[in-house]
Amino acid sequence: QVQLVESGGGVVQAGGSLRLSCAASGGSFSELTIGWFRQTPEKEREWVAGVRGNGGATYYADSVKGRFTMSRDSGKSTAYLQMNSLKLEDSAIYYCAARDGWGVTTESLYDWWGQGTQVTVSA
Repeated sequence: QVQLVESGGGVVQAGGSLRLSCAASGGSFSELTIGWFRQTPEKEREWVAGVRGNGGATYYADSVKGRFTMSRDSGKSTAYLQMNSLKLEDSAIYYCAARDGWGVTTESLYDWWGQGTQVTVSA
């Protein structure tokens, strides 16, 4: 059983940066696949980024490639999403999720979810 807690959201001007954190407990963090998703009233929940466990590769949605960077710190059992060059369309509730498996992009395959953190990008 894994528990996830996101933090770091807030309001930022377009072009600015935020760093989201996802603190995990209750599992073997290094073995988990971790994903970031976002959701707005206008769109279905969208996969943003993900990394496989045990030193696996990191993957990004085309919409955020070159702007967002995902990382993880096994010592702190925490995953991060560094968000740079933020755009208005990046505004959303951001969720982290985890699974004991290798699928990265598919929401339904994730087993555990955080509560979400709001990111608002203003003009």
